[in-house]
Amino acid sequence: MRLRSRPLSLIGGHTEPGFGAVADAFRQNFDDRDEVGAGVCVRVDGKVVVDLWGGVKDRETAEPWTADSLQVVFSATKGLVATAFLHLIDRGGIELDAPVAQYWPGFAQHGKQDITVRTLLNHRSGLSAIDSPLSLDDLEDWSTGRNPSKVVHALEAQRPMWEPGTAQGYCGVSYGPYAAELFQRATGRTVAEYLHTEITQPLGADVFLGLPESEEPRVSTLYTSGRRTFFRQILPRVIASRQVEGRLYRQFLRKNSPTRRAFSNPSELGLKGVGNFGTRRVRSMALPWASGVASARGLSTVYSALAAPDSEAPLVSATAIDGVRKRQSWGWDKVLRKPMGFSQGYIKDELHLFSPTPDTFGHPGAGGALGFADPAHGIGFGYVMNRMDFRLRSPRALALARAVYSCI
Repeated sequence: MRLRSRPLSLIGGHTEPGFGAVADAFRQNFDDRDEVGAGVCVRVDGKVVVDLWGGVKDRETAEPWTADSLQVVFSATKGLVATAFLHLIDRGGIELDAPVAQYWPGFAQHGKQDITVRTLLNHRSGLSAIDSPLSLDDLEDWSTGRNPSKVVHALEAQRPMWEPGTAQGYCGVSYGPYAAELFQRATGRTVAEYLHTEITQPLGADVFLGLPESEEPRVSTLYTSGRRTFFRQILPRVIASRQVEGRLYRQFLRKNSPTRRAFSNPSELGLKGVGNFGTRRVRSMALPWASGVASARGLSTVYSALAAPDSEAPLVSATAIDGVRKRQSWGWDKVLRKPMGFSQGYIKDELHLFSPTPDTFGHPGAGGALGFADPAHGIGFGYVMNRMDFRLRSPRALALARAVYSCI
């Protein structure tokens, strides 16, 4: 099937009978929601029912987006790291309710001795910020293992922002370093290597944490929100809106707010440094909170394996999946300023957003990327795009997810 929208926005791919509404929503993203280049892939019970791509990888060259185009997926990376933990937990490699300090003794400083693995993964540790200043160089030294000491010291020296376990606060940046350091202490393997060897490679999933240089030609140009968007759309929300974006962006203006602290360090990857995620340097680094690179097919493949596992060789057991079908944490999030839920690192969002099914788990990324599994319907969903949206939940991703459910 080939659909035509705007010039240079030729849409390719196919939908199975009964899923035409997803193609309509995908096309409308180009016509009415300023999509530049994107792909969406949906599997039901392991079968591909939607596989669409369209637009361009780069506006200047007009190179078309293809079925295997890649892009940084920002915090959708956290869902991939959560999958590595789920796989490890299922195999007895780490205990969810054991103290983190059991695996990482240096973690126990400053009141952190009783924080469990589950508390950390569910964003209830109070460790939403890293206050010791870190640079991109420091993160590169840590992610490569060349000299991890500065980052490790910052993690160990951090004091919780509130009593661990008493409140929820999204660890926008800190989730990655804490989760990765814990993973390596427990297994002797990096989470990036484990994800590749145990999950994405066996599944044949087009997903990377630390992109090899050989894959760079497939990466699309990243388009962030510019000054015009800031002054015309973001700033009015900061000043007047009572919606979630208004609440969130106003918190960035408050010097010591949990929101600002959670996203301001390192500054080179904060609000003013988002464009650095569009560089080869950052894509090559294994930053387990935001530098994952994937195609729509790749995200869909991973989540399909969780939503509809092959009974002969499941990625993880049904018991492990049952554990994340339920919300393990729910409440007003001190960082994101909205009701949120988590299960072992996966987001369990409000039911009026991506999925009406409480069993659904996955993770969105800044700008719009999205991957999720819905075991109740056997759905594995993946959406990747190159023009970022400034809203907390992208209308383009929402439109696609809602269209899927209109077809079920």
